[in-house]
Amino acid sequence: MINSVRNSVLSVLNKNNYGYISPSDFNLYAKQAQIELFEEYFSNYNKVVNAENSRASGSDYADLNKAIGETLEYFLVSDFLIPFDYDFTNVGRNRFYIPSLTTTGNEAYMISKVVCYPTILNQNGTNDTVQAFELVDSFADFVTDGVQPGDIVVNWSASPPQTAIVYTVINATALQISADIFPVVGDDYYIISAQNYVESEKVSSGKIISLNLSSLTAPSSMFPAYTQEYSLMQIYPISSTFVVSLLGQLQATYFRYPKEPKWTYITLSGGEPSFDQSQLDYQDFEMPQEDEFKLVMKILQYCGISIREIEVAQFAIAQEQHEQPTFSQQQ
Repeated sequence: MINSVRNSVLSVLNKNNYGYISPSDFNLYAKQAQIELFEEYFSNYNKVVNAENSRASGSDYADLNKAIGETLEYFLVSDFLIPFDYDFTNVGRNRFYIPSLTTTGNEAYMISKVVCYPTILNQNGTNDTVQAFELVDSFADFVTDGVQPGDIVVNWSASPPQTAIVYTVINATALQISADIFPVVGDDYYIISAQNYVESEKVSSGKIISLNLSSLTAPSSMFPAYTQEYSLMQIYPISSTFVVSLLGQLQATYFRYPKEPKWTYITLSGGEPSFDQSQLDYQDFEMPQEDEFKLVMKILQYCGISIREIEVAQFAIAQEQHEQPTFSQQQ
C-alpha cells in the first residue's frame, strides 16, 4: 500500500508543479500520518461505545464498534517482560522493563493487562538430547513436577534467554514445546506454572505508599499491584513469599505502536528512484486498506506545509472532510 500512497501524493503535487517530495521526507510524513490515524482509532472507539450506550449506534453492518475493535486488536500483543535483575539470587526485587523496541521488540502505546506467574515447577534442569520442538531431560520427572500444557519453559542459557509454551507432556522426561529453543545439548532451563497465575493492578507511585501502610490495603500474593516509572515496572508485594523476578514470570498484554513505514527504493542513473520492496528495511503501512485515502490526505497536509503551498494543505483537509469523514468528524 505504501507505494500506492506515495504515487497518489506525487500525482497531486505534480499536477500543478507544486514541488517534489524526497523519499526521506515522504517516510517522515508517512510515519506521522500513520501515528495520527492510529491514535484516532482509540478516540473513535470511545465515541462509538458512548453512542451504543445512548442507543445511537446501529447493529449488523452498521456496527462500528466491531469494525474499529477488530482494527485495534491487530495491534494487541502479549509478551513476557524482561526482568531488570536477571538471576536467581535477586529474590524479591520484582522489577521488569516495560515493553520497548530494545526489550520486547514492540513499543507499548497502552498496557491493558499484566499477569504474574509466581510458581516455578523445575528450576535447575538441563537438556541432554536435541529434538526439534522438544525439551528432553533424562534426569527430570515432568509428571511428578506437575508440568501441564500451557506452562512456560525458559532456556536461560541462550543469549538472550528464550521462552516456549508446553504443548504436550510426552512422558516424564520429554515435553513438546511451541518453539525450537534447545538447539544444543547442555542448556539450562526452568519451567513456570501457567496454571497458578494472578492479575496485577496498576496503581500510581504515590498511591502505593499509602496502600503499603495498611495491612488491609497492601498488595498481596493474591492481589498484587504494580507501578510504572520511566522504563521500569515494579511489582508488589516485595517479599520472599511472592517472587516474580525471572523471564516468563510476568506477561503484559498491550497495544503496540504500528511499525514505522519506510518506502525503499533503488536509484536509477539519471532518473527517478524506483520502488524496491526487497530491501531489508522495507516496511509497509499497518493500516487497513480502507484508510489509504486518509493516509494520502494527511501526508498531503504535511507536504503543503513543507513546500509552503497552502493550497495543497487546504485541498487535503477539504477532501478528508468531504470524501471520507471519520466518525469523530460526523459527531
